Amino acid sequence: MSQVLIVDDDPAILEILQAYLVAEGHTVLSASDGFGAREGLPRADLAIIDWMLPGVSGMDLVREARAADMQLPILMLTARGEEEDKLRGLDFGVDDYVVKPFSPREVMARVRALLRRVGVREEVSIGDLSIDLRSHTASLSGLPLELSKLEFDLLTALAQHPGMAWTRERLLERVWGSDFLGTERVVDVHITGLRKKLGDTSDNPQFIETVRGVGYRFREE
Repeated sequence: MSQVLIVDDDPAILEILQAYLVAEGHTVLSASDGFGAREGLPRADLAIIDWMLPGVSGMDLVREARAADMQLPILMLTARGEEEDKLRGLDFGVDDYVVKPFSPREVMARVRALLRRVGVREEVSIGDLSIDLRSHTASLSGLPLELSKLEFDLLTALAQHPGMAWTRERLLERVWGSDFLGTERVVDVHITGLRKKLGDTSDNPQFIETVRGVGYRFREE
């Protein structure tokens, strides 16, 4: 569904939030400090950031993201419950707060609300292709496509951003995860299989185009 960045220096919090997010179909990026968070923010659809972080504070990250015109929703985790602190955070660009200790279910409810607010779609329809993110199914001209999980995630990543060129490296991070140890060649192999199931060709693609020297993009209607 979406790519969510979690930034917290508590490994237990990272682990439990990642488990809940993955269970709902999201891809998760994680960082334990502000320096690591800077790498993940440009790739995230939503960020969950702890206020108190080693190196760079959560609030500094929010300021940097907004100064760079990053529009992703940001949920702040904080032990600070005072109204003045919350108002200051909202002024800097925080979208919502959860005060520690928290229920993971409450965090997930707020994540869903933030994603709805920014219009993250649960269904994608482009021409005769339809993708249902809730049921993890896809169909072409009304006929179901038999896709593996990796093929579905790859198709979804491309189709949610038509016209945007993806490098193989970025697709690896988005679909396979940052801890994948294989080569970029695996992207080409899965694109070939996906094209075959879509009835697509690299010479005259209806859906997935090759961007020479870069990677791939989904054709705009």
